Amino acid sequence: MNIKPVVTIVGGGMITNDLILPSIYHLQRIGVVGHINICALNSTPLQALVDNEEFAQAFPEQSFTAHPALSESADNTYPDLYKEVLANMPPRQAVVVAMPDQFHYEVVKHALECDQHVLCVKPLVLQYEQAEELEAMAFEKGLFVGIEYHKRFDRRSLLARRHHELGHFGEFVMGEAKMIEPWLYRSSNFQNWFTCDKTDPFVYVGCHYVDLVQFITGLHPTAISVVGIKGTFPNGNEGYMWANGRVIYENGAVLSVVDGLGYPDDGAGSNEQCLTMYFEGEGKTGMLKHNDQFRGVSHSYLEGIGCAGSTFNYVNPDFYRLVPWEGEGYKPVGYDYESVAATINMIHLIENDVTSMDADASLNRRREHIQRADKKGIIATPANSKSNELVVEAARLSILNDGRTACIEYGDNPRVYLKEYA
Repeated sequence: MNIKPVVTIVGGGMITNDLILPSIYHLQRIGVVGHINICALNSTPLQALVDNEEFAQAFPEQSFTAHPALSESADNTYPDLYKEVLANMPPRQAVVVAMPDQFHYEVVKHALECDQHVLCVKPLVLQYEQAEELEAMAFEKGLFVGIEYHKRFDRRSLLARRHHELGHFGEFVMGEAKMIEPWLYRSSNFQNWFTCDKTDPFVYVGCHYVDLVQFITGLHPTAISVVGIKGTFPNGNEGYMWANGRVIYENGAVLSVVDGLGYPDDGAGSNEQCLTMYFEGEGKTGMLKHNDQFRGVSHSYLEGIGCAGSTFNYVNPDFYRLVPWEGEGYKPVGYDYESVAATINMIHLIENDVTSMDADASLNRRREHIQRADKKGIIATPANSKSNELVVEAARLSILNDGRTACIEYGDNPRVYLKEYA
């Protein structure tokens, strides 16, 4: 028997269009998932997904059920419709949370209350206590929660983790990371939610590299300082367009992180991103350097089909891409697809493993799977990545206080607090 969980995606915006839906479509095509639902605030983004020509080429004959229906006027909004859809799902299916950061807690919690496994785009939530609550709630019910920190699945990250585990680098002491997203984000739906009181570039994308450094080294951050530069979106909302963060780790190592919504639309890449780490060894130093925005592939198109309509592009073939395969249409490849697939495959594996068990045996086995994934640490879970929520909480505390250092205290009752100066 092959139990194929129903997948409901909550959120029909950019991340669903660019990464989530094509990944789920392929998993449906190869027999991992069953029916697909997508919930959005109104019908406009759902119609855009249906009209996507790339999807028609890559996934012919595949579709999803839209909530609200495509026939609904775009003027009609349904902020709570997802709750009805989730309540009507059979138990222990899969819910993908692809909403702005500040809505993650509410949607993930509701999915767990409806007895559903979850895949959530990063960060899971914006407060550590919320992460602890969701972790406990999911484990009690035997529900798997995966967080889509896709850089963990980049082969260069996995290779770096292995070399660090084997002691080939030494001890991390100093590093810098950068992720600058395109200027065009400013005229997208970002302007409706990426406001100073909600989030900032460090929280939105800098969290990738903070998670990655911990993934590679196992070190926990102990202090964060983030300075933001504000700007105005076309609709008049104010947001942090740039952020510079300094992360201090338990061994005294320092990571500088630069983020923003400002990579030139006329630039050759879709963004700029990189990671450099220096290590101390016995009488020598080690180094890790990832130039993530350029991986040796350049394309120049006849038409402006690149990011923001560009013609000459640095192409990252290791990220999500659609390529020919032995089946119909095209298939997604790359570390973002593998990240989505890892959690959905885990849900598929769990449910097929327990299908013949009674309730108690099923619950115990599902918990065993969760604990194994927590310990393995490849898929980000609430248990193995919740220090990221402390980082996010500290970063927000710092940036809203003009860059004052926010400290992270671990132990029985982890917390963040502003550092006091004499």
